[in-house]
Amino acid sequence: MEELIDSIFSDLKTELNSELTGENDQALLLVKVRNAVDDVECVRNYQDHHTDEFKEKDLKKMKPIIKRLALYDWNTIGAEGHSSYSDSGISRTFVSRDDILSQVIPFATVLSAQ
Repeated sequence: MEELIDSIFSDLKTELNSELTGENDQALLLVKVRNAVDDVECVRNYQDHHTDEFKEKDLKKMKPIIKRLALYDWNTIGAEGHSSYSDSGISRTFVSRDDILSQVIPFATVLSAQ
């Protein structure tokens, strides 16, 4: 799992190089990556029979989604909860974070009739 986190973190550090002004920014970005992995893992709803190896391989396939989610979280720092923003003639509309997470298809839980 750490390999995936390190890979996404490295990619985002390269993309956001001009925005990362110090160690605190890098630490915050790493938290955003870890949170994105956790959120995708939660939505994916892994079952008890899924091994750690299976989860890791599966999450690697989700790398683009995790990366977009972490980047979204980074870009909305200070604007959490806003769907749009306007100031001095400049307006921004944010895509919903849930739109990104909706690309993650959860595993279903099978209930047995007793």
